[in-house]
Amino acid sequence: MNGPFNSQAPHVTNATQATQTLNWTQMDVGELLRAMAGAKWAGQLKGLDPQKPQEWPALPRCLLLVAVGLGVLALLWWVWLSTTYGAYQAEVLKETQLRAEFQSKQNQAVNLDSLKLQREQVFQYVTQLEQQLPSTSDMGMLLADINQAGQSRSLQFELLRPGQVALRDYHAELPIELKVIGRFHNMGLFASDVAQFSRIVTLNNLSISTSKDPQAKDTLGKDAYTKEQAVVAGADKGVLLTMEATAKTFRYLDAEELKAQSLSKAGKK
Repeated sequence: MNGPFNSQAPHVTNATQATQTLNWTQMDVGELLRAMAGAKWAGQLKGLDPQKPQEWPALPRCLLLVAVGLGVLALLWWVWLSTTYGAYQAEVLKETQLRAEFQSKQNQAVNLDSLKLQREQVFQYVTQLEQQLPSTSDMGMLLADINQAGQSRSLQFELLRPGQVALRDYHAELPIELKVIGRFHNMGLFASDVAQFSRIVTLNNLSISTSKDPQAKDTLGKDAYTKEQAVVAGADKGVLLTMEATAKTFRYLDAEELKAQSLSKAGKK
């Protein structure tokens, strides 16, 4: 031998090789197991018949069960969310309405005193108007007032006759046909007196023409005048004119009339 002999070198080399061999063996086993497991799972997912899921291996069936469960949960969540969203929209609309109502009532509460004062004024005004409307028992007095007003203005009544009562929804109209003869100026004063009655009376369908009185014929020198000429002649020369009109007054319906009105409306329906 040319060099010195080292008896420990082979033992060290053998130990190192054994350690490396052991490490490689452990790595190969782990990778082999993982490869085998992957190949097994992959093998279970291949060749599946969708028409026969009951024949699938355990792993695909578990995956299918999990997928179906997630799908059902997602569907239930969507249905619940849709219902909840609809209820939410309804509550939002309700909130808007309540806010508007609250704002309106708040404004009314702020102006409560002035509103009460206006309410009292309206009640007083309505009461005043009711007092101006004649009742059934006041008709005779009203006719006497119209007759007295005409006589005080030197008018001669040829007709003063109450007409048929016309029932409305909440009141009744009482027409009075009248026909008077007199001077134009006196007729105007008579109309002014009627307008100042404590009761509400209106003059409708006014018609003025020349009178057939002989005195009027002698004064005018003609048998007939047009309407405009008659008015002018009556105003200027003081000839006799004839005025026809319908005086209307109004009253509230009594209890029996209101009951009859309600029954009539119910019968029409």
